[in-house]
Amino acid sequence: MKALSGLDGAFLHLETPATPMHVGSLHLVDLPAAYKGEFCERAKRLLAARMHFAPVFRRRLAPMALQFANPVWVDAANVDLDFHVRCLRLPSPGTQAQLEACVADLHAKLLDRSRPLWMLYVIEGLASGQPACYVKIHHAVLDGAAGMALARALFDVAPGARRIARVEPDALPDADSPGALRLAAVALRHDAAQYLKLLRHLPEVARTLAGIARGLGSEAASGASRQRSLAPRTSLNVAITPGRSFAAVSLPLADVRGLAGRHDATVNDVVLALCSGALRRYLSRHGGIPRKPLLALMPISLREPGNVEFTTKATLSLVSLASHVADPVRRLHAIRDAAARVKSLARRARNIIPTDFPSIGTPWLLGGLASLYGRSRLADALPPIANVVISNVPGSPVTLHIAGARMASYWPLSIVEHGVGLNITVVSYAGTLGFGFTAARRAVPDASELVRDLVAAHDELQRHASCMRAPTRKPAAKRHAVRRSRAPA
Repeated sequence: MKALSGLDGAFLHLETPATPMHVGSLHLVDLPAAYKGEFCERAKRLLAARMHFAPVFRRRLAPMALQFANPVWVDAANVDLDFHVRCLRLPSPGTQAQLEACVADLHAKLLDRSRPLWMLYVIEGLASGQPACYVKIHHAVLDGAAGMALARALFDVAPGARRIARVEPDALPDADSPGALRLAAVALRHDAAQYLKLLRHLPEVARTLAGIARGLGSEAASGASRQRSLAPRTSLNVAITPGRSFAAVSLPLADVRGLAGRHDATVNDVVLALCSGALRRYLSRHGGIPRKPLLALMPISLREPGNVEFTTKATLSLVSLASHVADPVRRLHAIRDAAARVKSLARRARNIIPTDFPSIGTPWLLGGLASLYGRSRLADALPPIANVVISNVPGSPVTLHIAGARMASYWPLSIVEHGVGLNITVVSYAGTLGFGFTAARRAVPDASELVRDLVAAHDELQRHASCMRAPTRKPAAKRHAVRRSRAPA
């Protein structure tokens, strides 16, 4: 039996029909000329052989009585692969747009909580002859970094399948499903441990917060914090419905690294600048570019090196996209400096940001607030905290294979919420950066517009950057290297 962390539980309680809390990925697959058998059946057999390698394939929820606390994970003795692995076929002519629309509809549907919280769809009928794989898994199970670890377990670096040692279950089997009293005891032990942890860390929390406050005070004195305010309202920031739109594109990683190197920036800084340029183009056609800079919610991983635990270990920070700056290179420099300040603050606060906390009463509170916020449509009236979510996840630097076939692309799908109707997630994969635009249809009816705008922003930045060098960075603004994503997730 394994208790959910407070953060993982929150993804369950905040879920509504309009706001599913699962993430996913879409892959095109190149079948070799002499490929034998049905790809869907071979993929199912591969999963059956590796079911015991990753516990997330078997975990299901055991709910608390009256939902007074987080449920716990138990181990499903039998997983029905005929339910979890499905084969679909696109209608003729089988275009990329049809594939993206199909995946958008699948991504809008909630996962069945009575079963392990994942699905794999094999989609055939593309004009190219390639099958596509769409995988979705609940965010309560893992975050982006853990998702990459799961991908390394599921996929192979060579066409031939690896032999993988079995990992023993970390939860109880179905036959020994815990009763109400045992579940209540788990909740009480979990919360007691969290309260004790909080008391032990109070002195460290106080010291860290005091240091951050002093840093923010000096920033304010220098004028660096003048942009700290709510985000401007745009057509992206509305109450949403279950409908989704999705589009994807891949860019050469070498191009983005080249831009980063020429301008003393990170790959993530360039990704943010490209997204900002795309959003400027999109908003110029849909309500106008705000005078205030757009703000992005940017997930920051809290994982220690080597930690691949299947749970969520991340926090969110706000970063300016400098969208009020028309020149693409000057915009990149402004984003670079803003992101550096955000990452510096996150490093200082890293040890005090909780990913686990007491859960008794949390399902009632969060579930009630999520339902009320959605029904009231307050997101249509209140100023948004952020305009967009932008996430950059490091992926595999080498080509992967699934069921003996080469994975040609890796595009991520993620979560949108009331008031933030667009999520741009980026994953590096085999020399490319895969951009996945997941949007609420009420905010962005056609996400393929954003793909065209991103490509145009990339071309524009390349043209301007070749003619302009980065300004010399002041010694005080010391930068720290941050490892960033290279492909879609």
